[in-house]
Amino acid sequence: MSTHYERVMEMYREVSDLYGALALMGWDQETYMPPKGAASRGRQLATLSGMAHERITSDEMRAALDSARSESLAADEEVNIREIARSSDRAVKVPVDLVKSIAETSSAAIGVWIKARQEDDFPAFAPWIDKLVTLQRQVAEAVGYEDEPYDALLDEYEPYATTKDTAAVFESIRGPLVDLVQRIASSGVRPRTDFLERNYPIDDQRRMGVTAAERMGFDFEAGRLDISPHPFCTHMGVQDVRLTTRYSETLPMQSFYGVIHEAGHGLYEQGHDPVHEGTPRGASVSLGIHESQSRLWENMVGRSRAFWRFFFPEFAAVFPDQAADVSEEEVYAAVNEVKPSLIRVEADEITYNLHILLRFEIERGLFMNEFRAGDLSAVWNEKMKAFLGIEPPGDRDGVLQDIHWSHGSFGYFPTYTLGNLYAAQFYRAAERDLPGLSDQIARGELLPLRDWLRDHIHRPGMTHRAGDLVRHVTGEPLTADCFLAYIDGKYRSLYRL
Repeated sequence: MSTHYERVMEMYREVSDLYGALALMGWDQETYMPPKGAASRGRQLATLSGMAHERITSDEMRAALDSARSESLAADEEVNIREIARSSDRAVKVPVDLVKSIAETSSAAIGVWIKARQEDDFPAFAPWIDKLVTLQRQVAEAVGYEDEPYDALLDEYEPYATTKDTAAVFESIRGPLVDLVQRIASSGVRPRTDFLERNYPIDDQRRMGVTAAERMGFDFEAGRLDISPHPFCTHMGVQDVRLTTRYSETLPMQSFYGVIHEAGHGLYEQGHDPVHEGTPRGASVSLGIHESQSRLWENMVGRSRAFWRFFFPEFAAVFPDQAADVSEEEVYAAVNEVKPSLIRVEADEITYNLHILLRFEIERGLFMNEFRAGDLSAVWNEKMKAFLGIEPPGDRDGVLQDIHWSHGSFGYFPTYTLGNLYAAQFYRAAERDLPGLSDQIARGELLPLRDWLRDHIHRPGMTHRAGDLVRHVTGEPLTADCFLAYIDGKYRSLYRL
């Protein structure tokens, strides 16, 4: 006779399968779906979202969860019940019609955003932000919050985090980052970057990115790489992980680091224990922890001197003409250039966090009714000037540059900077446990690090909550100190401070 726990898992795996189908449809929408398919795709996404919501909030699921709690469960089973109950408790507060409305509205908004960005036409997209903010405010009111509506939205992506605590962490890094950027600007050191503006054929860029991802251990028999307006990673299961990037013939490092970043996400998904596929025990902890994996690979590995000691010959082999007059040290310095820029995904690892602080303040302001979507172009430009000292010439490179708001993903952006902080602590722990890690990277031996991350972060799934995982792996709670020490040491050397 089946136990209540087994019945919970049977129902939850159906929910997981629906999420997998939603992920596949979302991937297709941003890669291969014809533009006129948006309306029907929106209905399809709404239908499947509603089905998933109904299953996880059903009376049968709720009763089975209550009964399962009284059963004698193994540790992994306790993790599953804990996390499924959390998801169900949150979802049951949100009406299914609201879930469907969000799915349908966001599906339509994605197409509007793509067109608006192409045409540099923010007024065409602004009403959709207002619609999605209204819907997400309804979610916040339904879920409940302690201090402000944004708490409920942030909690969806970074469980147990609060707006107040996140703002405090962000404030602790703002001053040191601004100071470091100013010291770099005053240093007089300017790395050579002209060679990165030459013509780099896209097919060759793809080959170089795939080579790096394979070295990292990404399994292309269980994944693929495609093109989308905004790079992302999604998954339908451990054996089906999709990466995307975007290409420009004169911006080779945009696609290269886009692939490394998304492959970092992909390794997390491929690294889950397949025995637990479709369950919380076989899923990622939070978006902040997920981002720690991509940022660790992109910056702490991919932008390290050790990495370019190994990879420079590959770069020169793929692009012999473009790299003919370039040295390994010049490439290393160029990919670590610190320069305030308009585009978040192309920002250096110092100013990147100021881009996130800007978005965090805007999102928080939207939900505190400080301004409306129609004001965002002006608000964005003012904050860019205050944070980075530059203003975008148009909205395409400003308020329209990110896809997240068209998804209705308010509360998502803070996880990027949280990921940077997590990454610094995880990487320091890896250096502690893997003597000679830098030398291994310089030899192109990236799998020991991949395996360490798999053992300590990927395989445990949701066994630990984010804060507990950091303590478990590093021996200390989340702190900005490790990240600040890392960037200060690295850039002090690069810019001779």
